[in-house]
Amino acid sequence: MNAMTRDAMRAPGPLPADHPRVMARRIGVLLVNLGTPDATDYWSMRRYLKEFLSDRRVIETSRLLWWPLLNLIILTTRPGRKGKDYDTIWNRERDEGPLKTITRAQSDALAQRIADGALGAAGEQVVVDWGMRYGNPSIASKLESLQAQGCDRILLVPLYPQYAAATSATVCDKAFDALKAMRWQPTLRVAPPWHDEPSYIDALARSVRSGLAGLDFEPDVVLASFHGVPKEYLMKGDPYHCQCAKTTRLLREALGWSKDKLMLTFQSRFGPAEWLKPYTDETVKELARKGVKKIAIITPGFTADCLETIEEIGIENREYFLEHGGESFARIDCLNASPEGMDVIEDVVRRELSGWL
Repeated sequence: MNAMTRDAMRAPGPLPADHPRVMARRIGVLLVNLGTPDATDYWSMRRYLKEFLSDRRVIETSRLLWWPLLNLIILTTRPGRKGKDYDTIWNRERDEGPLKTITRAQSDALAQRIADGALGAAGEQVVVDWGMRYGNPSIASKLESLQAQGCDRILLVPLYPQYAAATSATVCDKAFDALKAMRWQPTLRVAPPWHDEPSYIDALARSVRSGLAGLDFEPDVVLASFHGVPKEYLMKGDPYHCQCAKTTRLLREALGWSKDKLMLTFQSRFGPAEWLKPYTDETVKELARKGVKKIAIITPGFTADCLETIEEIGIENREYFLEHGGESFARIDCLNASPEGMDVIEDVVRRELSGWL
């Protein structure tokens, strides 16, 4: 029995003339990344940072303490500084941050793969779109758009290989907030993290080998730098640290390297609290002081290059290394919308759509 026959068997009789429009049944796939400001000016940055730093999943500090600190100090000083950082990496052609450019490219590439038959003939039922947890386009607007196109089932794909409450969980929070406002809710399925999936580890290994082959030097040490979170979150039961460690171990095994060759570190700490260690910036400085002359840094926790990889790693940490005695530094791109990166996303989507297609 083919799909057309099944649909005909399910179809009701003729609808009354005044019946609301009934859309054809389709499946949506929504890729979601962290977010990016709409522009680099002070007020655009302030809007973005306010939404991000007001999320209780991101900052778990008491609101009585955090609200005045955020609104009276951080949102007064930080937008200007971060706007300058974003300005160094801004996509001038599209007038947007690189995270938005790359996430759109991932969505387009996945849609093309599906159109080319990656999911078989049933791929005609699938609509692919993308959104951001903070900033635009919002998750709510994209869920509404997919539903308007007839999607009664939607696969939500948080673009984080490792799960953290401050990333994956807050995507789900926002999606379910949007569902609360819908009379006819689509069925929602959420893709789990893929920190130890063979396709992901293989893609990372291929990307590292390719990236290093393009350098004019052989690194003495390679750092696998992941975005940090406060140590307190780990102690409360967040699995993020363990999943980062497992990704690094599996990648090390795939490359045939030792622990001294591929080291795990954490970047982007914020505030005075202790975060996951070892810290990337302190490790970079220490390696240079110890006489290590050549290093490269990969960022396996990011599916797309952004401020934290391009500016923080590629510019800021490069300066740290050279200032403390290092000689050669390289940043290896994220998987982005490369064939290797899209193999991973397609693998996740194909698996999670099982039973719907």
